[in-house]
Amino acid sequence: MAGFAELGLSSWLVEQCRQLGLKQPTPVQLGCIPAILEGRDCLGCAKTGSGKTAAFVLPILQKLSEDPYGIFCLVLTPTRELAYQIAEQFRVLGKPLGLKDCIIVGGMDMVAQALELSRKPHVVIATPGRLADHLRSSNTFSIAKICFLVMDEADRLLEQGCTDFTADLEVILAAVPARRQTLLFSATLTDTLRELQGLATNQPFFWEAQAPVSTVEQLDQRYLLVPEKVKDAYLVHLIQTFQDQHEDWSIIIFTNTCKTCQILCMMLRKFNFPTVALHSMMKQKERFAALAKFKSSVYRILIATDVASRGLDIPTVQVVINHNTPGLPKIYIHRVGRTARAGRQGQAITLVTQYDIHLVHAIEEQIKKKLEEFSVEEAEVLQILTQVNVVRRECEIKLEAAHFDEKKETNKRKQLILEGKDPDLEAKRKAELAKIKQKNRHFREKVEQTLQKQKAGRAGPKGHPPRAPPGPCTGLA
Repeated sequence: MAGFAELGLSSWLVEQCRQLGLKQPTPVQLGCIPAILEGRDCLGCAKTGSGKTAAFVLPILQKLSEDPYGIFCLVLTPTRELAYQIAEQFRVLGKPLGLKDCIIVGGMDMVAQALELSRKPHVVIATPGRLADHLRSSNTFSIAKICFLVMDEADRLLEQGCTDFTADLEVILAAVPARRQTLLFSATLTDTLRELQGLATNQPFFWEAQAPVSTVEQLDQRYLLVPEKVKDAYLVHLIQTFQDQHEDWSIIIFTNTCKTCQILCMMLRKFNFPTVALHSMMKQKERFAALAKFKSSVYRILIATDVASRGLDIPTVQVVINHNTPGLPKIYIHRVGRTARAGRQGQAITLVTQYDIHLVHAIEEQIKKKLEEFSVEEAEVLQILTQVNVVRRECEIKLEAAHFDEKKETNKRKQLILEGKDPDLEAKRKAELAKIKQKNRHFREKVEQTLQKQKAGRAGPKGHPPRAPPGPCTGLA
């Protein structure tokens, strides 16, 4: 296999890789680095943990060393934690250059960020929302001369969904030069990325990992069929089992909402499990602290929403547990990609209820692999069932007393105000829309009831032939 020197990288970069223990380039690095060094646009699609970040950091640093000036590169990423992780890679690999980087994410002081941007760092790593805010409100910096625009986790950035980056990306793309290198990297290839592949003009280079499955071979993927109401008891039993067998193992538990994430964290702490939470309702400093404590093994269990499912490289994770079955196969792929990274072994267990069978089938179809059943001793789960339910309810009451839902509403109002919208007007619109939907539902129900009555009327009472439809003279006799 070719080494980093054979890819066209400078000797100082090869030495940096050696010092970091990067001896041989991964397939995505072998495929993308030479094309990026040639000045071509690039779309790289490879499994999580395959070295995609270094695949764009290394060639960008080489180009920067040849012609260092102002804001040279802009990296966009969907989550704050991922922005800090990418910045860390730039710092470590670019240390001999005296690289200046700047992280622009929400939850931090905008004035301090504006000052950093005005000092013209070489690399800006940003989430779209906060960078767009700076572009709208400030003229102390410019990204009109950047050489590279990178979109990491590009599928998440470009697809419309619960967090839609479209408006912010439009502001950013209007501010960057037309002549630039655009690099898109993702673990999952979506229809949006395929369309972009066809639209790119700068000698686009496309690289996709040639593999029959979207998850790595070292990952042991299981499912556990559980009734909805006893899911938490199974979760506690699973964690206890892993802790008894492997005291030094790290576990990530993914769940679907901030509230469930917080409740599970409180509940597991009541059972004396070393647990920390990570979700978007936490303050940014708390999020960084939680992640740092988990990475340094101060806490062995991280309970997180999908804010932690993308790109985060935590090498020591041995187990990923899906507390809910992901609604989309690509979310499952990103979640389980937090373990079995860089050739290590890992295990993923998904708790599946009676309502989730079709979701599991969709996942299996996507990853081209059947999930095996994970067996547990049901008698042991039943022993702790009442205790778990009582503790869960206590945690729910405590969270309600802390006005958790009210804080969420307050954050939503703040976000709408930042977007220039009237929160009260938006609430009225939502209420009106809900009324219209309710009226439509009642109307459909009435129509169905009328149709059923007509069918019953035509059938007639039991034992009697169906009544004939009324003739033209009915009602005139």
